[in-house]
Amino acid sequence: MRSLLSTLTLIVAFSFLLLLGACNSSEDQTYVPKPKGYNRINLPAHSYQPLDEKHPYNFMYSQSATILPDTFADAEPHWIFIHYPKLKANVQLTYKQVKNDPNRLKGFIDDAYRLAGKHQIRASSIQEQTVQTRSGRTATLFRLEGDVPTPFQFYTTDTTTHFLRGAIYFPTATKNDSLAPVIEYIQQDVMRMLNTLQWQ
Repeated sequence: MRSLLSTLTLIVAFSFLLLLGACNSSEDQTYVPKPKGYNRINLPAHSYQPLDEKHPYNFMYSQSATILPDTFADAEPHWIFIHYPKLKANVQLTYKQVKNDPNRLKGFIDDAYRLAGKHQIRASSIQEQTVQTRSGRTATLFRLEGDVPTPFQFYTTDTTTHFLRGAIYFPTATKNDSLAPVIEYIQQDVMRMLNTLQWQ
């Protein structure tokens, strides 16, 4: 009986030492947290089609998108959405006639700056850039950094007749850093649109 008790004591002591050794060895290990990951987004190849609808403007737009009327279509028939169903994104286009009125044009431009500036609360930065398109037109671009619903806005005008403003919208709460590939993809489509824009 005594030898059985001694054997059990030895087994318990040995098990305790093994357990203690395992705990000590785990303290020597360094754990590194895994970096934050984002969902993989499969983007289609860029391919374009002409806008077939009757508007005072025409351009090439993505074959991955469809044209939808804006919610104000009854009052503004030339306001449209370029809708990307798979990417859950829209490019909203609003069109106004300048009517050869410099004050009217100034009001439209002021509105474009106001609409970009209203995101200053959530935007970490707003970068403005004026570019000349391949067709010789001038467009003003606004890139908004941070978690804003519209990371890219623009306007273009011939200063006498036509004024077109656009904005990329994401109806989602997803962080924009995870949407960066989609934003870049749609920005390329917007630049193609501006480079092929023709006033009617």
